[in-house]
Amino acid sequence: MIELDDIPELADPLVIAAFEGWNDAGEAATALVDHLVDIWEAEPIAALDPEDYYDFQVNRPRAIVDEGRRRIHWRTTRMLLAQRTTLGRDVILIQGVEPSFRWRGFVIELMDFAHAVGVNTVITLGALMADVAHTRPIPVSVTTDDEATLHRYGLERSTYEGPTGIVGVLADAASQGGLESISCWAAVPHYAGHTPSPKATLALLTRLEELLDAPIDHLDLDDDARAWERGVNEFAEGDDEVAEYVGALEDAQDTADLPEASGEAIAREFERFLRRRGDGEPEIDKDRT
Repeated sequence: MIELDDIPELADPLVIAAFEGWNDAGEAATALVDHLVDIWEAEPIAALDPEDYYDFQVNRPRAIVDEGRRRIHWRTTRMLLAQRTTLGRDVILIQGVEPSFRWRGFVIELMDFAHAVGVNTVITLGALMADVAHTRPIPVSVTTDDEATLHRYGLERSTYEGPTGIVGVLADAASQGGLESISCWAAVPHYAGHTPSPKATLALLTRLEELLDAPIDHLDLDDDARAWERGVNEFAEGDDEVAEYVGALEDAQDTADLPEASGEAIAREFERFLRRRGDGEPEIDKDRT
């Protein structure tokens, strides 16, 4: 159980959460929470017992040396409190690893904590691999299932059906629990999604600023995003097939900006590219909430 004795009374708190694993292409979502922890100097206030939710053969503990003493660091899900933020309200940042089992118990414990400290809004962050070009703006979808929240922020309702991760389960639990639940997902180029993607992290941060109507310090994220794009450019230029594929994605995304563009037209363009290569459709992780 999470102990609440040492948690102060909070000012209109909201939760921002991200989890390592299936929900975190290019480490974009967890990197944003790490960034917020740094700029807001968030302090740990609670943690879940890892024994209840993690397979330690999958998420192994680490031996570390702290102040000259060796100890074991257990990977789990932690809550950190950021006060006096640029948002004008307190923020609880949830950093975690997607649990190995007991997902319902996991989200119930997090929701009990959120209700106990007076949270009314939960923002979940995720990132998926998709058919997008690294040279174009990273698409970020922001969705909710709550009718009032839809109109308040001008958001979309998610139409995704299929397998989901702990981000989707937590977002649903927040909504079912009567909290304002918003999901932000960045689309990371699948050919460059297996290494950290600061451009996707920056896209999530920018969308979060718009959503919360408040500035958030970028620190070095803008420079890191440009450096990442230059690195992927060099990778693509060194492989003719990748370069051709990126060109097709650029054409499809540019076409999408035209009034006559449609999802079917973009799909047809992508199919023409595959036929020119003589390949089948590439396997892409399409996890979304």
